[in-house]
Amino acid sequence: MAPKSFILTSELHDYLMAHGTRPDPVQAALIERTAELGGISGMQIAPEQGAFMEMLTRLIGAREAVEVGTFTGYSALSIARGLPDDGHLLCCDVSEEWTAIGRAAWAEAGVADKIELRIAPAAETLRSLPVEPRFELAFIDADKPAYPVYYEEILPRLRANGVILVDNTLQGGGVLDPAEHSENVEAMRAFNDMLAADDRVDVVMLPIADGLTLARKR
Repeated sequence: MAPKSFILTSELHDYLMAHGTRPDPVQAALIERTAELGGISGMQIAPEQGAFMEMLTRLIGAREAVEVGTFTGYSALSIARGLPDDGHLLCCDVSEEWTAIGRAAWAEAGVADKIELRIAPAAETLRSLPVEPRFELAFIDADKPAYPVYYEEILPRLRANGVILVDNTLQGGGVLDPAEHSENVEAMRAFNDMLAADDRVDVVMLPIADGLTLARKR
């Protein structure tokens, strides 16, 4: 499997994968099924990112989680596996077609009962929730220009010490390329600057896959 990270060589990625928890048969099948979609399959998170997210979910003892952008369900599968048996993950997406692939994998993995999928614009779903601390973990991986909207809707619904994970924050290195002015890159630059200046959270940006930022609510 080619690395999703633009920082790692293929050889170093192979070494990294060989020395960590590798995808199990359900995850491997989900990766293969998603690859059949063609170029759009690049929206799937990297397997090492999934392993990290599952471990982080366990480490912080999350019971309630939310994700914006489910695609074919690999990230949801990773988070759900890290939740306790009575844990709950709310998934926000707009595609019945792509999430149907995820639903099948969740059922096969035995975590479907932990996952609630709402097919609707994520901002609408988030705004429909009570404005009170509920979640310990959140994952944002959807349309980049709307990241600030999702972040501001999630933060007041996040418990103190809760963590928001934000994907694709390096944009293949485009955030540093002065010649790069695509909508996604410009949006991510602005979001990264906003997050770094937000005194409501502690922030660390990790070079996992295409950049994964962690924001801990103070």
